[in-house]
Amino acid sequence: MAHESTKSIDGSNETFDAGRRSFLKCTAAAGGGLMLSVWLPASVLASTAEAAKVPAKLGMLVTIEADGTVVIGARGPEIGQGVKTSLPMMIAEEMDADWSRVRVEQLPLGLVPAENPGELTWKYGPQWAGGSTNIPRAWADLRQAGAKVRHLLRTAAAKRWKLAFEATDTRAGRVLGPEGQSFGYGELAADAAKLPLPADDLPLKSADAFRIIGTAQRVVDAEDIVTGRSVYGIDVYEPGMLTAVILRCPHFEGDVESFDATEALKIPGVRQVIKLDGPTGSEPITANLVAGVAVLADDTWSAIKGRRALKVTWKSGGHDTESTTSLDAQCAELLSKSAQVVRKDGDFDAARDVAAKIVEATYRVPYVAHAPMEPPGAFVRIDEDSMRIIASLQMPAGAAAVAQRISGIPRENIEVTMTRSGGGFGRRLSNDFVAEATLLAKASGKPVKLMWTREDDLAHDFFRPFGHHRMVAGIDDAGAITAWMHRLASASKYHRRQNVPPENLWQAELYPDDFPAGIVGNLRMEWAAVQSGMTRGSWRAPAHTANAFVVQSFLDEIAHAAGRDPLALRLALFDHDEWPYGNHGGPVFSPRRLREVTRIAGEKIGWGRKLPDGRGLGIAAHFTFGGYTAHAMEVSVDPSGQPVIHRCICVTDVGRAINPLGLEAQMMGGTIDGLSTALGLEIRIENGQVATRNFPDYPLLRSADAPDVEVHIMESSADPSGAGEMGIPTAAPALANAIFAASGIRLRRMPLRPELERAIKARTEGASGMA
Repeated sequence: MAHESTKSIDGSNETFDAGRRSFLKCTAAAGGGLMLSVWLPASVLASTAEAAKVPAKLGMLVTIEADGTVVIGARGPEIGQGVKTSLPMMIAEEMDADWSRVRVEQLPLGLVPAENPGELTWKYGPQWAGGSTNIPRAWADLRQAGAKVRHLLRTAAAKRWKLAFEATDTRAGRVLGPEGQSFGYGELAADAAKLPLPADDLPLKSADAFRIIGTAQRVVDAEDIVTGRSVYGIDVYEPGMLTAVILRCPHFEGDVESFDATEALKIPGVRQVIKLDGPTGSEPITANLVAGVAVLADDTWSAIKGRRALKVTWKSGGHDTESTTSLDAQCAELLSKSAQVVRKDGDFDAARDVAAKIVEATYRVPYVAHAPMEPPGAFVRIDEDSMRIIASLQMPAGAAAVAQRISGIPRENIEVTMTRSGGGFGRRLSNDFVAEATLLAKASGKPVKLMWTREDDLAHDFFRPFGHHRMVAGIDDAGAITAWMHRLASASKYHRRQNVPPENLWQAELYPDDFPAGIVGNLRMEWAAVQSGMTRGSWRAPAHTANAFVVQSFLDEIAHAAGRDPLALRLALFDHDEWPYGNHGGPVFSPRRLREVTRIAGEKIGWGRKLPDGRGLGIAAHFTFGGYTAHAMEVSVDPSGQPVIHRCICVTDVGRAINPLGLEAQMMGGTIDGLSTALGLEIRIENGQVATRNFPDYPLLRSADAPDVEVHIMESSADPSGAGEMGIPTAAPALANAIFAASGIRLRRMPLRPELERAIKARTEGASGMA
């Protein structure tokens, strides 16, 4: 694992060295963490017999109860990606625990003072969910934590048996002796907790010794989910709290001109009405907030009725002429001329001039929302010198940071409880809802539970950026690609991002080491900034979802223009050695791993076979955050212009699979999310406001229209990557390519369904006119 400093995950002085030895040292200095330092009350130390009755805490992540139950703390926020199961599996593997006797408990945020004054470090290790990083970050550290617990247990058994340490072994929650004797972990835990921890890293298991890693395990709290016992952020209740809803300014970057709360305060149960500043407010943290007026009441319904009774005059933010139509026009203008060059290999212009054939196309990617099933919200209670936050989060350290800046309470005195989240997809990387709840708790002097409605969420999200992509390629007489230009005009997700200069806004939009870098010798990538007042942010697999659609669709166009088979062209292009990859997911990119998932996807879909009339096959492959995924689909188009997906293949290589069942679920979910977004979703703008209100305007894919996703997981000995985002990027281009193969209609503008309907209607009307 590379050593890296993450000093500003959220803009704070928070440091973490990801190297294993340094990680263990820093947690030791902080008073625990994965060092497995021991704390036992005096009553427990009184006697071994008494100690055996009390759960023994071996460090910060593992507790072993007297009956042998192993309780493992899950440090990562659980937003549906399965880390509450997969991270503890790593610890349990190296412990040699009996997984059937493991209980998992969600840990709160752990931040403690570091060695350098004024800085904080992780108590349990990194605690955030984004970029599919939980698994790769934990692969070394959490296994090492489990190995050290196992070492303590073996040492305790050896002492009891008066044997050498090497004479002991473990299996499924028991320490084994050479003559058939054994102790359960519960019998040894109290003694083990008194032993000194090895100072150095321990040898880890070889893969052939794995008994938990690589096995299919159900989500540890699945029963709680399906029986309604799981607690989400939206479920929190505390006696004496007030429930808040906010009427936010509908104008981009607008403000409150004036408001009248007289009628709102007459609603039974309404207690307070509070104005919140927006981007122009004096609080530094308000840079990403929306101005509005909050109603605080005894319950949610009273607060909503009070909000409806408010009379507010809004001040424009200067974006009144912005609309979806104006953004399309702005992009067209920007793409008509050169832009900021962000990568230049060879001489694109010269190669284009001598090409035997030129292929050109323009693609459109709209604004889309995250729309998690559980909208944002947070509970905040501020006491004299401490505070508590309970919420569905992706960036709990960021929640503590924003709360500290508003309340003045030190971050180490802010308790952050992470509930299971009803979806995240990048939305909860932003902690605007925590900031709002903290501002309201501070202003009201009461514990506050802030609620967002679905309409709030769709109108005030941090949206996936809008953009148009102009693609140009040159092909020689043999059908080889000799020149490639990708010019993107988009509204960068780094909108209002502190400390990002204008010349670096492109870095969130184009990843210069992505395909075809290193394969096409004459390559130019350009970016132009689209001006928009919309708030933007990270949407599941950020730029990969847009760029994979464009690049893999365009590659299909090149194949047809060159008279080459789309699968054969990809297999030829991906037949290259690995090379350095400087973007997230590096340090290397292996085209041959991408080639193999592409080949398997083609094999599984039956590429090249004779198809029924009206059906077509499409394929796409992409490298995302360290993982390699390909989709292949068999599609037809009905007379009304509706695509019918008859088969959907997803092949993925994310290194060693920790939990194949969880990985399969992520690929299925990502595929459906990618198809749903590609087919029907767009956030539309009118008069500087979001015009899309609720799910009737934002039609998610229905179950009846969703395909069965056949997932194939590549066996691999490579270190694991994450899996939360790898199933999304190639779903859209594989679908679009299959639609072209089935119908001859090339779709370049998302959402695809209305484009396809218009094309089918025009074709039908044209045929009728000719008749």
